[in-house]
Amino acid sequence: MQTSKAKQVVMWARVALASVLVLFGASISMVGAAEPVFRSPEAALKQGLGAYRGGYYEIAVPALKFAADEDSLLAKYYLAQIYSDNLGSRTDHARAFHIYEQIVSDYSEMDPGVDPRGPIVGQSMTAYAKYVLKGLSEIDLKPNPKVARYYFSNASTTFDNEDAQFELAKMDMVGDGVPRNRRLARHWLSTLSEKGHPGAQAFLADLLWRGKHVEADPVQALALIVVAVKNAPPQERLWIEDIYQTIYCGAPNGVRKQVTGIVANWGKRYSRKVRARSPRHALGGDARPLRTCQDGEYVGSIWEQREPARVPNDDESRIKDVPHQPIAAQPQHNDGFSLGGATAGSSRSALGFRGARPPPPGRR
Repeated sequence: MQTSKAKQVVMWARVALASVLVLFGASISMVGAAEPVFRSPEAALKQGLGAYRGGYYEIAVPALKFAADEDSLLAKYYLAQIYSDNLGSRTDHARAFHIYEQIVSDYSEMDPGVDPRGPIVGQSMTAYAKYVLKGLSEIDLKPNPKVARYYFSNASTTFDNEDAQFELAKMDMVGDGVPRNRRLARHWLSTLSEKGHPGAQAFLADLLWRGKHVEADPVQALALIVVAVKNAPPQERLWIEDIYQTIYCGAPNGVRKQVTGIVANWGKRYSRKVRARSPRHALGGDARPLRTCQDGEYVGSIWEQREPARVPNDDESRIKDVPHQPIAAQPQHNDGFSLGGATAGSSRSALGFRGARPPPPGRR
C-alpha cells in the first residue's frame, strides 16, 4: 500500500514538473526517474531563460546546463548568474567563477561591433574581474587588484561595460592596487549616475552625504539615493537601501522637503527600466528588512511622498523653486570639481559635475 502511494507521489511530481516546464516553453520528454531530456539546445535555452526570469532556478539549471554543454554562450552566462546569486538557492561561487573564466578565455577577442553577444562577454569579464579583485577562498584564489584592473579596463573600453567602469571608479577613488586618481573616479561616477547606473548613484550619494572626496551636499545626496533605490535591481537593493536608510534617517525635515521636487526631475532624467524578477528563488521569500531609524521612525519612501513644494526661506536653502528651476551651481572645489545643475554656456554636466572629462594621460 505504501509502495503504491509512493508511486502516485512520484507520478504527480513528474506531472507537476512537466507542466511547469511546458509553461516555460520547452519541448521535453521524461526518461525514467531522471531529469528532463530536451529535444534541442534551442528548446533548452528557451526554457532555461524563461525559468530564470521567473525565479525558478531549480528548473532553469538543468535546462541551461543542457544548452551550455552544446556550447551556448547565453546558457553559460545565465548559469553563472544563478551560481553567483547570493540570494538564490543554487549559490556556488566556485562554479560561477570557472564559467566566467571560460567565457573570458573563449570570447575576449570578440569584436562587439560585429557580434551582438558582446554585452554578454563584457558582463562576464566584469564578473570574472570582481572575483579576481576580492579573491575566492573556495578555490584558494588570492585577491589581485592589478589583474582585476586589467580585465575591468578591457571590459570598459572594448565592451563599454558600465559595471566595469563603476568598479574602476571605486578603485581609482581609494587607490586599490593602483595610484589614487580621484578626478578620474569622479568623472566615471558622474557620467554613470547620469546614465542611471544605480551603483554609481548610491556610491556618489554616500560621498555627498559624508563629504568625503567631495563637498558635502545633503540635499543632492538624498535626492540621488532615492533615484538609486528606484533604479536598483533585486540583487543590488540591500546595500543601496542601507545607504538610503543612513541618509534618510540623518536628513532633517527641511532637507527632505527640498528633495521632493528634485526627485521628480531626476527621476525622469536619471532613471532606467528595471526588469522585475520573481523573488521565488530567494531563500525564505522576501528578505528585505523593515527599516527604522534609531529613534524608531519608519524609513519611508520619499519617492512616494513627492509633491510640488517651495523650499522654506532659511539659511540652509540653496534652491529657490524646487519643481521648476534647475539646481543652482555650487562653489567650485580647488581641484576643479563642483556640484550643482547644468547652466547655459557652462562645462558642467547635467548633474553639475565640473571636470566631467577624464584628465589627460600625462596628468593621471
